[in-house]
Order: sequence, then structure tokens, then C-alpha cells
Amino acid sequence: MIQTLKTLLGIGPKVDYAELVKKGAIILDVRTKSEFASGNIRGSINISVDQLSNNLSKLKDKDTPIITCCASGMRSASAKSILKSNGFTDVHNGGGWQSLQGKIK
Repeated sequence: MIQTLKTLLGIGPKVDYAELVKKGAIILDVRTKSEFASGNIRGSINISVDQLSNNLSKLKDKDTPIITCCASGMRSASAKSILKSNGFTDVHNGGGWQSLQGKIK
């Protein structure tokens, strides 16, 4: 039970987000369009979490690493779960976008 919660929330072994980005990871920002417009990580893709299931085709390769982010990490955890349940194999919850931005520089 606890491991399931940790997995869902992206808590676990440290992930080298900068290395993932260097290797071509997609940064998927799952905030609303207006939130995204107010600030985001350069090069990130914006698909709000409530629209993600209907837009999976925009994420072509299910084996490409994907780092989800949002404002705090809650929606990105949901997005990670959606992606994993749809066959995406290498998905990481990056948490809040501003925190993630500092981890990839």
C-alpha cells in the first residue's frame, strides 16, 4: 500500500532529470493553458491533465522518457498514472514545474 502511494506520487529513488532531458525526454506540463502561458519550461509540451487521455496520440513513442510536471506535483502524479496505464514505459513525475526547472539546468 505505501509503495503504491509512493509510486503514484513519484516518491522513490532519485531521478536525474537533467540526464533524462539530455537523452531526449519530453517534458509534459499538465497545467491549464492559462497557467502554462503565465510561465513554463522552455521546450515543454502543454496538455492539461483533464485532456490527456484524449491527446495521447500527440506523444508518439511510448518508450520515449516523459517527465510530467504541474504546479505542485498532484496533477503530474495523475498524469503519470494515466500514461503508465496507457502503455507509456518510462514516465517520471517531475513535480512542480518551477522546481523541475531548477533540476534540469
